[in-house]
Amino acid sequence: FCFMSRMPPGIYCPMEFWSKGENQNIQVDFLLPTGIYLNLSVPCNASLGTIKQVVWKHAQYEPLYHMLSDPEAYVFTCINQTAEQQELEDEQRRLCDIQPFLPVLRLVAREGDRVKKLINSQISLLIGKGLHEFDSVQDPEVNDFRTKMCQFCEERAAKRQQLSWAAWMEYNFPLQLEPMAKGLGTGLLHTPTKNIFVNVNFTFQISPNEFPITLMSYAVKKQATVFRHETMENPEDYTLQVNGKYEYLYGNYPLYQFQVSLLSCFDKRKSPNYGSLWSLEQSFYIELVQGSKVNADERMKLVVQAGLFHGNEMLCKTVSSSEVNVCSEPVWKQRLDFDINICDLPRMARLCFALYAVIEKAKKARSTKKKSKKADCPIAWVNVMLFDYKDQLKTGECCLHMWSSFPDEKGELLNPMGTVQCNPNTESAAALLICFPNVASHPVYYPSFEQVGNTDSLASKLQLKEILERRSHTELYEHEKDLVWKMRHDIRDQYPQALAKLLTITKWNKHEDVAQMISLLQSWPELPVLNALELLDFSFPDRYVGSFAINSLKKLTSFLCVDHELFQYLLQLVQVLKYESYLDCELTKFLLDRALSNRKIGHFLFWHLRSEMHVPAVALRFGLILEAYCRGSTHHMKVLMKQGEALSKMKALNEFVKLSSPKATKPQAKEMMHVCMKQETYLEALSHLQSPLNPSIILTEVCVDQCTFMDSKMKPLWIVFNNEETGGGGVGIIFKNGDDLRQDMLTLQMIQLMDILWKQEGLDLRMTPYGCLSTGDKTGLIEVVMHSDTIANIQLNKSNMAATAAFNKDALLNWLKSKNPGDALEQAIEEFTLSCAGYCVATYVLGIGDRHSDNIMIRETGQLFHIDFGHFLGNFKTKFGINRERVPFILTYDFVHVIQQGKTNNSEKFERFRGYCEKAYMILRRHGPLFLHLFALMKAAGLPELSCSKDIQYLKDSLALGKTDEEALKHFRLKFNEALRESWKTKVNWLAHNVSKDNRQ
Repeated sequence: FCFMSRMPPGIYCPMEFWSKGENQNIQVDFLLPTGIYLNLSVPCNASLGTIKQVVWKHAQYEPLYHMLSDPEAYVFTCINQTAEQQELEDEQRRLCDIQPFLPVLRLVAREGDRVKKLINSQISLLIGKGLHEFDSVQDPEVNDFRTKMCQFCEERAAKRQQLSWAAWMEYNFPLQLEPMAKGLGTGLLHTPTKNIFVNVNFTFQISPNEFPITLMSYAVKKQATVFRHETMENPEDYTLQVNGKYEYLYGNYPLYQFQVSLLSCFDKRKSPNYGSLWSLEQSFYIELVQGSKVNADERMKLVVQAGLFHGNEMLCKTVSSSEVNVCSEPVWKQRLDFDINICDLPRMARLCFALYAVIEKAKKARSTKKKSKKADCPIAWVNVMLFDYKDQLKTGECCLHMWSSFPDEKGELLNPMGTVQCNPNTESAAALLICFPNVASHPVYYPSFEQVGNTDSLASKLQLKEILERRSHTELYEHEKDLVWKMRHDIRDQYPQALAKLLTITKWNKHEDVAQMISLLQSWPELPVLNALELLDFSFPDRYVGSFAINSLKKLTSFLCVDHELFQYLLQLVQVLKYESYLDCELTKFLLDRALSNRKIGHFLFWHLRSEMHVPAVALRFGLILEAYCRGSTHHMKVLMKQGEALSKMKALNEFVKLSSPKATKPQAKEMMHVCMKQETYLEALSHLQSPLNPSIILTEVCVDQCTFMDSKMKPLWIVFNNEETGGGGVGIIFKNGDDLRQDMLTLQMIQLMDILWKQEGLDLRMTPYGCLSTGDKTGLIEVVMHSDTIANIQLNKSNMAATAAFNKDALLNWLKSKNPGDALEQAIEEFTLSCAGYCVATYVLGIGDRHSDNIMIRETGQLFHIDFGHFLGNFKTKFGINRERVPFILTYDFVHVIQQGKTNNSEKFERFRGYCEKAYMILRRHGPLFLHLFALMKAAGLPELSCSKDIQYLKDSLALGKTDEEALKHFRLKFNEALRESWKTKVNWLAHNVSKDNRQ
């Protein structure tokens, strides 16, 4: 008990505490179906089946026992960690593995679909959100999306069951190949399928009072059955014209029988009777009614700012409300008019609001003009789409629960890049009540594709060529924009990869231009992946543009190439989901389709989504996608649940280490950690599972005696497993709890991409892009690169004092000699030379900061590599206002000493190293736009050092994208010489780091 008392409680409930004691008995309350309570002491590692037998044994001595049926007729239920009532169908599970919220189990009669209930319960636990929360939203869009996506995924699952043995193996164990030389394929342009309506005869019966609703529903159902479900989705969206006759039938239930010929069926959204948006010339406005739950200083005034946006583009000037007194429920009842006609509203327009407080005008007058703007005190923001997910212009009242965290970029109040989901915390969030106008006597829909027109015009081709091939990324002048627009057909035919530039200058607040752009897009030729990724940026929110981009991603020439390339960019594509305005979008279906076709993609899609389920703004969207994937991969769910259980144990173990390590020496804390890990519940959870970092690796059993924890503040766990594939070879994993690993993930993804691009050019720089995966809120895993050590440790072990270790130039070379005796040394030095060149270029281009001797490592084979990427894009550390990063990249004289094989006059080896660096840099520069696009797509991740466009400017400067090749090479050579010349400053920093580290120890 004394040992157990030091164990931390679980995150959700005391059940995690019980799981630490292998043979502990727990007091549990049992509620029988007869209403009788039993309080029994049961072993926490007992199975539910065993516990049920114990309960029945005691129940026979209680009142109303004769009213109970056999034990098999009942099932235990509990309140689980997602606050959902869960039926515990699997009676082989142990109590300590279930972890109910409270030690209360209820017995209820079995009813309903047991398999369905079990799957629903497992999905809730796996995604970290109860499915009952989706049910309680009561949003038609959510319901439609769940129905469509679950049907889509279940159909894919059914097709997968029909795969051949070879195809099934390819799905479960996708080939791991080196990328093809033409990895950035283009593929064929997807041509959308046209819906064709034909006459269909069918007979059906309806009761008199159900005509015409049933007729409509039945006809739509029949039509959808004849063709496909996408043809007609919802009966209320369509008008049906029929010819027919009816006959009255006698009997107990009088019915009409119709023989109907379906003459025509047209979408209300395409019908003039239901109002085209483009026919409405009046200005757009909304009514700001009132607010609620507003908290601000009573001495101030409340103001609401509103703006219309299409992506990042402001469609018209923002408008502001009048100032009202601060109170919990301020009332405006004010009309806000926007300088744009309803007919010019683009389909993906979003209305953005910001609620803020200002100092009263009398007090404002006494302040300086410069400080008057700073007097604004932002309170909350919220965004809403003008059209619903069915293309209908919104009308009527709408309550918008707001978000209180504002973006940092430029101090703007409006946040167009923010989510269009309202804050789910309706109990305490501030809210605005607005009213969309009824602009017509009938529903108004955005025009369908068939109503889009087309025009042509000519201009100077030479000037157009100069504009499109311009190296600089400066904004075009107005006359240049006019020329690009006039020459749009020439761009399609001669410069199709300049589509993004054409979309950027399109006037999305003019419906005539929008119509022509959408029409032109339908005949646009194929685009490579690079340009397709660019179109997924928030700057291009139009749904036709998004569909075109996804179709370009779909239509690559090789299926294997698609999956490999998709895996390279999967992290960005998941972040792009945050830009989507509606749940049902092409990107979601594309990702689910690929995930259900390739288990490796499914694995990482699951964890990329699952790791952000704690973020309220995306929890609904990501949760629904996770639910759909689970329904299409029930067999994969078991594997993922095993990984989730292992991560849960690691987190509990980490909390225990954090609690115990300050009270004991490291050897003592380590021994306590081992005692905990040797319990049956831990050994079972941490054995025989697929590695979340790489699902192709099976972690057979944990090697407890080799496990430890690291000395940093968050006490990361160092866990070693046996690997089934390598005959028992060790696999190391670092579990971090308390650090955000997403920036490390992005940096390592970029390093891996660089490695691929270099190899495609025949340059293998022996990079080590080790695995890193964020699995939850500031939790994740990092792959241990076995048989390696930090430069700090190598230098300290070869020196007598920490103060002189950083200046021991022979330490690295001597260490390599000790690990590579004889002829192996030359190969180790070559490995060091190549990898040092790769990381010099990679860290410079990415602006990696905080480089010291503890986050640069060397493998025993000679490969150098960097770790811990907490600062990038030039966000370097400072101390006392002085920049600690004084060189473009790390190239110390002890590195040069190794490269030159310990000979001071071996300039040939060093010049070869310089050549590697220059070649690697110029290769990356040719692919500069790809890196810009990938970083731009990651802005949605909310990383502190990548939140706005100016953060990406570092990449443009480091790759010298505005210069010629000759100028760029000269630029890099200057940086290379600077790094070599100023390397003594790096040694001084390392000296300070080593002394500080030595003092801490």
